Amino acid sequence: MTKDKKQSQSSASSSLLDGWNAPPNLVTYSRIVLVVIFLGLYIAAGAWGLNNLPMRWVAAILFIVAASTDKLDGWMARRFNQVTELGKLMDPIADKLLTCATLVVAAAFGELGPVWLGWIVVALFLIRELGITVMRFFVIDTGGKVIAAAWPGKLKTLFQCIGLSMLMLPVWQFAGTSGDNPLWLNAYLFLTYLMIFVSLVLCLYSGAIYLINTFSGRRKA
Repeated sequence: MTKDKKQSQSSASSSLLDGWNAPPNLVTYSRIVLVVIFLGLYIAAGAWGLNNLPMRWVAAILFIVAASTDKLDGWMARRFNQVTELGKLMDPIADKLLTCATLVVAAAFGELGPVWLGWIVVALFLIRELGITVMRFFVIDTGGKVIAAAWPGKLKTLFQCIGLSMLMLPVWQFAGTSGDNPLWLNAYLFLTYLMIFVSLVLCLYSGAIYLINTFSGRRKA
């Protein structure tokens, strides 16, 4: 390894760790902790909250809080001029940890429709998300700057969080005890799955754009 390359990698590493304790980054770390607590409650509550419905409500609220704080740390970083390379890396990782883990559990519980379909949806999300995360580290390792999320990726996250929030909320408890779902519940579930489907399309689209920008040498979001 040449001296220039060593200096370049050392500089990139130093730049990545700069501002690790900035308030926006602390919010991101807190969001990761919330994700762990949320997942424990979600799994313990069981599929559709059948094991413990109140626990499912708490899990849903934690999911919404964790998803909402994504905007908080981003706003703080821009408002107080504390945008850091670590923040640009950790923020999407925190998003992916929340959404991908939720999708995996939802598929395992059969909450995304037929089990086979749920796992196909999860596989497509995971291939894109893990692939882009690996690519971000590759960019850093080669001395480049972290590429922040572009608007299609941000829109994907918005639709994904709305859809999963709707899925997490156990509103079906208000449907009564009759055998068939009421019309409003069917409409609610249709809108829920539509949000998740749209987010999947945006997920694949934004991933393709990211790869094109990376391999074409452009370093802008």
